[in-house]
Amino acid sequence: GSHICHFPKRASSSSRLTMSTTAAAAAAQPKHPATMATKEPTKQPKGNPVKQLCATVVAPDSFEIESHYYNRVLNAQRHPLVESFMGLSNKVIAARYCHLHPNTDEKALHALLMTPRAHFRWAGADLFSVTDNQGKKQMIVIETNSCPSGNKSLPLLGDHVDRDSNYHKLLKHAFWPQVQAFGGTGALAVVYDKNDMENSGYAAALADISEEKVYLAKWKNDDPDPPAKFVGGQLFVRDEGKRWVPIRAAYRYVTQQPWARIPCSTPKTFIFNPVVCCLAGGRNKMCADKAYEFWNHRNWKHGLSVRTPVTIRDVCKKEVPIWVKSMGGCAVVKNPYSNAGQGVYTICSEQELKAFMDEDHRYGKFIVQSLVGNHAWSSDIKGKKYYHTGTMPNRKGETFCADLRLMVCSGDKGFKVVSMYARRAAKALTKTAPVGMDSWAQLGTNLSIKLGENKWDTDTRRLMLMDSRDFNKLGLGLDDLIDAYIQTISAVTAIDDMAKELMKGGTFDKELFGSVNNDESLLAEMHQADGGAEDIEEKHRQR
Repeated sequence: GSHICHFPKRASSSSRLTMSTTAAAAAAQPKHPATMATKEPTKQPKGNPVKQLCATVVAPDSFEIESHYYNRVLNAQRHPLVESFMGLSNKVIAARYCHLHPNTDEKALHALLMTPRAHFRWAGADLFSVTDNQGKKQMIVIETNSCPSGNKSLPLLGDHVDRDSNYHKLLKHAFWPQVQAFGGTGALAVVYDKNDMENSGYAAALADISEEKVYLAKWKNDDPDPPAKFVGGQLFVRDEGKRWVPIRAAYRYVTQQPWARIPCSTPKTFIFNPVVCCLAGGRNKMCADKAYEFWNHRNWKHGLSVRTPVTIRDVCKKEVPIWVKSMGGCAVVKNPYSNAGQGVYTICSEQELKAFMDEDHRYGKFIVQSLVGNHAWSSDIKGKKYYHTGTMPNRKGETFCADLRLMVCSGDKGFKVVSMYARRAAKALTKTAPVGMDSWAQLGTNLSIKLGENKWDTDTRRLMLMDSRDFNKLGLGLDDLIDAYIQTISAVTAIDDMAKELMKGGTFDKELFGSVNNDESLLAEMHQADGGAEDIEEKHRQR
């Protein structure tokens, strides 16, 4: 039978996902019984056998804070200003912002903050605090993420969490009402490809809220026999009895080319967030920039816009040196579809440009952005020049580049802040441009370290918590956090609007997407997901 997973205190990631008890299994049967799970033999290739991975079952009342938060977080106290900000209503936020920005329409801003999104209901934005030559300080959006991390990094309000953690709050506000409205038949699941700590937390919190068992399936993009598949528009996961269990709703944290595994249309399984959010800009920087541009044109009359570095889209590899030169020799080149800091190239020297040009790249199109550095070596293009305000100087007088991650969710009562954290670069900003291959050490803030295909580590030494020790180093005030929140909601709404255009009529508009994002390599990966689902369905019928 299935095994129920409980999360003991301070258990390791691997042990958390394997500990089980059969007594809880009987008590945690789903309230929405699935159609009969089918046991399907899997043909093993000749030679070395393929190890079949199975979904783990997570029971209610198994959420343990020690298993789903960093140790540093458990010993930290949330900063009073951060707690005050997270407790503000959207009405107060709109009033305060418009008091400082009188050209912004308060009614339009409040409507923006209170309107539920159609597809993109859980998101994270990475923002820089910047200033310009006139000394105007503001927050700008660097990237919007449709499967953001962050809950494990938010200091708690108390030592005891009783179904009111930030994991629970996110699911209650944005996910669970959607599941109830969707209906359907089958069990509940969390599918993911990295970040065991948070995804096991989501599974445990979902089991608490639903009062039924939840399947936790790790679905990597290179797994020859994954524990999840789509058949006939429905997700199935393989349990430890080798049975395929139908899923009515799934919380998705699949980050690496999700469109190559998950179809855009899944009529029998509610997917949160649907893959169209990734394609519309949540994991597609090319499409995101177009979404921001469309949204800015519609909302400039309300005094609202998404602020970003200057961005040049659809750049072929041979054009990159030309654009870098036009930006003064400093620029950022990005693979539009990567994440976790991968595929981002900060270029401040001929050596860094040559290294980029010599590398083989997965995709044929790139985006080139103006580089946000120190005052003397930031890109200057179209009359727009941003440079980092950075952290407060340390005892050596050093200032570090830092970003702010803001995670939000959208429900029937509007948007809410779910979690926050910050990250700093490894080396301090220098007054002159970095030489050789050293710019990433000064500008790269992402904590993820790629050890190999689907193998990751995290450099938590550069993590800056929203606690009394770290937050003060960021030099941010309440109005900066409000600005970051509004920029995040604006970016999320722009991408959701793009997703609505792509999903008009309930089906994905491939022709429109091909026009908006004409990258043959990406389109081939998307065809792989649709074709793969069709192949699985044909095998299912034959059996």
